[in-house]
Amino acid sequence: MDTFPLTVGSVTRALPVVKVSPTRSIPLIEMLGDFELTNAVADELVKLIPLETEMLFTVETSGVALGHAVAERLNLPYKVARRHRRSYFKNPLIQEVEGMTLGVHDTLWLDGRHAEQLVGKRVSILADVVVSGSTNASLAKLVERAGGIVLGYYSGFVQGEPIIPVNYVYRLPTQLEGTPV
Repeated sequence: MDTFPLTVGSVTRALPVVKVSPTRSIPLIEMLGDFELTNAVADELVKLIPLETEMLFTVETSGVALGHAVAERLNLPYKVARRHRRSYFKNPLIQEVEGMTLGVHDTLWLDGRHAEQLVGKRVSILADVVVSGSTNASLAKLVERAGGIVLGYYSGFVQGEPIIPVNYVYRLPTQLEGTPV
């Protein structure tokens, strides 16, 4: 299997190169289950988060581990938008994602009790990887609808040309030269 070398801080990984279309292969970053890489990315990402941030906001599942690591380092609370309604939600905010990188329809849910905690807060939106930015733009809509103020978008990795301005630790290629497709 072809791999792509990645080093963040003192952590090095050989990312698998995966075929995403008949003519395109990319390095696949997966931080879930890799606490060393998650912590290395968090150590770098905290340097980008504005000091005036009062709350962090991310989406399940992939953003949770990184969101937690960053929140812990900055001693900040964080909230998580869900991809499915939970029976215990009270007056949830619902936001459609307007264009999916994976070609799959998506909806984000925020429990009303969590939305109340965003009112008047300066919020930084976190992601592990941003490709198109559509999920993050939808997260921003949730923050604004809840009465929060979006300070910006922060990601461990960018892979593509997002529709939003993203502050990131590392840019991954969107096509690897010479990789078999």
